[in-house]
Amino acid sequence: MRNSTNVLNSLYKHCKDLDYKYERLYRILYNKDMYAVAYQRIAPKQGNMTAGTDGKTIDGMSIERIDRLIESLKDESYQPKPSRREYIPKKNGKMRPLGIPSIEDKLLQEVVRMILEAIYEGQFSDCSHGFRPQRSCHTAMEQISKSFCGAKWYIEGDIKGFFDNINHDVMIKILEKRIGDCRFIRLIRKFLNAGYIEDWQYFKSYDGTPQGGIISPILANIYLDQLDKYMEEYASKFDKGVRKEVSKLYRHYQRKKGRAKVALKKAKTAEERNEALRLVKMYDSLMMVTPAKNEGDTNYKRLKYVRYADDFLCGVIGSREDAIKIKADIKEYLESKLRLELSEEKTLVTYSNNPAKFLGFEIRNRKCAETRRDTLGRKKRSRNKTVEIRIPKDTVKKKLLDYDVVEIKKHNGKEIWKPKARPELNFNDDLEILQRYNSEIRGFYNYFGIGVNCAKQMNNFGYIMEYSMYKTFAAKYRSKVTKICRKYKKDGIFTVSYQGKKGNTIEAKFYNGGFKRLKPSKDSRISTLPNFIMHTSTTSLMDRLKAQKCELCGATDRLEMHHVRKLKGLKGKEPWERMMIARRRKTIALCSSCHKKVHNGKA
Repeated sequence: MRNSTNVLNSLYKHCKDLDYKYERLYRILYNKDMYAVAYQRIAPKQGNMTAGTDGKTIDGMSIERIDRLIESLKDESYQPKPSRREYIPKKNGKMRPLGIPSIEDKLLQEVVRMILEAIYEGQFSDCSHGFRPQRSCHTAMEQISKSFCGAKWYIEGDIKGFFDNINHDVMIKILEKRIGDCRFIRLIRKFLNAGYIEDWQYFKSYDGTPQGGIISPILANIYLDQLDKYMEEYASKFDKGVRKEVSKLYRHYQRKKGRAKVALKKAKTAEERNEALRLVKMYDSLMMVTPAKNEGDTNYKRLKYVRYADDFLCGVIGSREDAIKIKADIKEYLESKLRLELSEEKTLVTYSNNPAKFLGFEIRNRKCAETRRDTLGRKKRSRNKTVEIRIPKDTVKKKLLDYDVVEIKKHNGKEIWKPKARPELNFNDDLEILQRYNSEIRGFYNYFGIGVNCAKQMNNFGYIMEYSMYKTFAAKYRSKVTKICRKYKKDGIFTVSYQGKKGNTIEAKFYNGGFKRLKPSKDSRISTLPNFIMHTSTTSLMDRLKAQKCELCGATDRLEMHHVRKLKGLKGKEPWERMMIARRRKTIALCSSCHKKVHNGKA
C-alpha cells in the first residue's frame, strides 16, 4: 500500500501539463492510507457530530466501517446517501440552503477532494482565491490593491445562484478533459445526482452541487476555472499599448520647467537665479496638480480580473463602452458555455472614483494630489490613482446589531449609539463572557483590519463592545458599571482571574492590542499568496484504532472511536471523561462493549 503523500505528489507532478490525462484514479480509492489522512483531517470539525440522513455521525468510526466502504467501491455498489437540507440566514435576509452529507460520504468526498486538488491546483489561475490552500479574501484584496491601480471602471460580478445551478453535463465534460478514468467520473456523477431530503421528502438533483459538501468547493473552482482562463485570454486581446500618452498640458509645463532649469544653470546674477528658481518651482507646482497622462488615450487599454468563489471584480482602463461590452461578453460566455446567469442587480459597472463592493469591502481609486519626496528629494504624487480599500459605514452598525450589543436612537436627525447588556450571557461564567467578547472583537478586526479607515471604524466597534461587556457583567451581578470596573480592572485593563489545572492563578484580559491597520503582505495574521506544496499529516487516529487496545479497559478487540463535540461539555465525573480531559482529546478509542456503556451512561 503506497503512502498517501507519495500518491498525491505523483499526481501533482503532472498537474501543470495540461495535455496530460490522468488514468486509473479509481484504484487510489482502495488505499486505506488515503482514508486515514481524510479521517484525520475531518475529525476535529464540530460539524461531523451532526447526523446525516442515515442518522450516523463520526462517532463510532472504525476500521471496519472504512473496509466496508472500500468493498462497496470495488464492486461499484456504493451509492451516496441524499444530503440533509438545512437553511442558514444570509446577510441580505434571505436563506442559504446547506446540504449535510452522511459521514461515510464525507470521508470518501475528502479522499476525492485530495485527489482533485492534487490534479487541478497547479493549473488554477493566480486570480482565483476562493477555497484554495493558504488563500483567502485577504489575498484577493492584496492582489486588487497591487494590480488595479489606475483603473477607470470597475465591473462588480456576481453569478446568480451559482452552487445551485452548476450544470452536471458541463461539469463532467470539464473533468473528462483531464481525467480518463470512467469509473472515477461515474463516482463524481453519483455525488452530483445524490439529491437531498427536506421535510422528510426526497428531491433529486438535476443541477447544482450542495453547499456543505466537501467536494463542492473544489468542483466549483474546476467549473469556474473555465471563466478564469477565458478572462485571461480576453485580457490578452483587450490590452493595448505600452504606456499612456503624456497629456499636452503636462508636457508643456515639463518643457517650461526644463528651460527654467537651463536658465538657472546659465544665470550669472542673483536676480537671474532667483527668477529662474521661481519659474522652476512654479512649473513644478503646476505639474503636481496637472494629470500627467491623457486619460482619454484610446491607444492604451488594460483589463484586470480577480475572483473569489462566485464573486469577481474587473478593473478596466478604457472607456465606459469598453466596460459595458466586457460585462456583456462575460454574460454571454457564462450563458453559452457554462449555463450560468449573471445577477443583474449585483453585476454593476462603477466609475472607479465611486466605491465598488467586493467581499464586504468598498474599493475605489484615490483622486489625490498629496505629494511626498522620494529618496532623491523629488516631489511625487505617490497615492493618486492607487487603490483604496475601505470598511463600509454600515458594516460596523450591522455587526453590532447582529450581536445585539447596541441600541440606536435618533436625536435631532442624528443616530445615538448606546451599548447594552446581553442577558443571554447571564448564566455564563466570567471567563466565558470575556472570551466571547474578545473572540468577536478579534474576528472582526482580523478580517476588516486591512481597511484604510480601520482605526476609526474599529475604535467605534471596540468601544461599544467594551461597554456592552461591562453592562453584561453588571446585569449578571445586579450591580453598576462603575462598581464592576472597580472590581475587575487591574492597571486600567479589565481582568478576569481564574484557577488553572495546576492550582496557579491565571489572568485573562480584555482585548487591549489597539486597532492599527493591518497589511496583508507584512502582517503575519493575514495570509499571503502561497507556493502550493502537497503535504499530509501523520494519522494518529488510525494508529490508535489499529493498536486494537481499548484505551479505557485495555481489552484487545476491534475498536471504535468515540467523539465528543466539545471538551468543555464534559463534566469529568466518569473515568472516560477524566481521561479525555487529561489528554485534551475530543476522541477516545474504545472496544464495542465500553462504547455501548459510554452511550448508555454506564461506563
